[in-house]
Amino acid sequence: MTMVNAYAPDAAGSLPERERALIARRERLLGPAYRLFYADPVHIVRGEGSYLYDPDGNRYLDAYNNVASVGHSRPEVVEAMAKQAAVLNTHTRYLTEGILDFAEAFLAEFPPELSQLMMTCTGSEANDLALRVARVHTGGTGVVIAHNAYHGVTSALAEMSPSLGPAAKLGDHVRVVRSPDSYRIPEAEVGTAFARSVEAAIADMREKGIRPAALLVDTIFSSSGVFTDPAGFLAPAVEAMRKAGGIFIADEVQPGFGRLGTHMWGFARHDVVADIVTIGKPMGNGHPVAGAVFRPEVIEAFGKSQRYFNTFGGNPVSCAVAHAVLKVIKADRLQENALTVGAEMIEGLRALAGKHDLIGDVRGTGLFIGVEMVRDRALKTPASDETARVVNGMRKRRVLISATGQEGHILKIRPPLVFSSDDAKLFLATLDEVLTAL
Repeated sequence: MTMVNAYAPDAAGSLPERERALIARRERLLGPAYRLFYADPVHIVRGEGSYLYDPDGNRYLDAYNNVASVGHSRPEVVEAMAKQAAVLNTHTRYLTEGILDFAEAFLAEFPPELSQLMMTCTGSEANDLALRVARVHTGGTGVVIAHNAYHGVTSALAEMSPSLGPAAKLGDHVRVVRSPDSYRIPEAEVGTAFARSVEAAIADMREKGIRPAALLVDTIFSSSGVFTDPAGFLAPAVEAMRKAGGIFIADEVQPGFGRLGTHMWGFARHDVVADIVTIGKPMGNGHPVAGAVFRPEVIEAFGKSQRYFNTFGGNPVSCAVAHAVLKVIKADRLQENALTVGAEMIEGLRALAGKHDLIGDVRGTGLFIGVEMVRDRALKTPASDETARVVNGMRKRRVLISATGQEGHILKIRPPLVFSSDDAKLFLATLDEVLTAL
């Protein structure tokens, strides 16, 4: 199965011997299912802030890795991890205060309706738990997702992640709807069009005897192509699902934690309150901690009928790490930084669009930006091959990004929240250089 921006093994002959040996060792020890980024894979030995470094000391500007949300190797996070690990690490069946201290601080970042937290290790686990809760709460099984969505790697989530490719078959209870593509749908009609698609999916479920359970969307539609505007377009679709007896699960694994600049969470940009919010990746700055936040009434029946336990979910070390990340985001005003630097990036990218016809559309908010590359602006024809050349051209100049969308023709720009104005200037200058070279 082809992956966007994947290393092609038949290109190994052009790599240095050191990297060829590492790739051969990976294949021998890790098996055939893993994938590497870039035609020329990046060999990384350390990271700091917005930068990664190779064994020769070369510095790479990281404009892609949202997992290190507060910067690679952030000292406060490393210190919190080490300090707690030196004292205690156990599970949630013992009384400990760390998880409660974190939960109080974390839940304060949500609307009051969302007031209970359950912790996991990964976003996949969080989404899996959210689906279990949704099924108990609604009595249904049907789930509506967006075109080319990605929600996780468990068996249940792979059936709801068409971006994994045709080999990962969608579940019979899953319905895929057209993405809210503001590049091809007039902005004033995006919300209505998306809601109608959800209503049609619900009607099809009912015809097949499937009861709706949830609308599950990544609130930035990151794998679909990064669709952010107009703010508020999600609300009619959420209302349609609730009218049908289902709930709204906001997958905030990628857009959350202030990345969008205007709000801490993507669902809030749409003036709705989710029924369940799932979070992961950036929560621990690389440490495996994740979770789900619930309306109490949504989780009540699940809690009465089933017990939940995750050996590592909510352990003291993970809670200390997550709390440290949250404190850094607040103390360093990283949401505000995302808004300011993101606006500079978007303005600069739109200026480049005036210079380079390959750029068809620039969209995003804060430090989550999609740049759609097209061969023909009038026809809006996806420029997949050219996009791959741009991504690899940036990598050769030591700036890291990737691509998204089913055709792999949308640049995916999603740097750590500490990305600075100087980083933005370097990024834009390098992209201009690559586009000019094309």
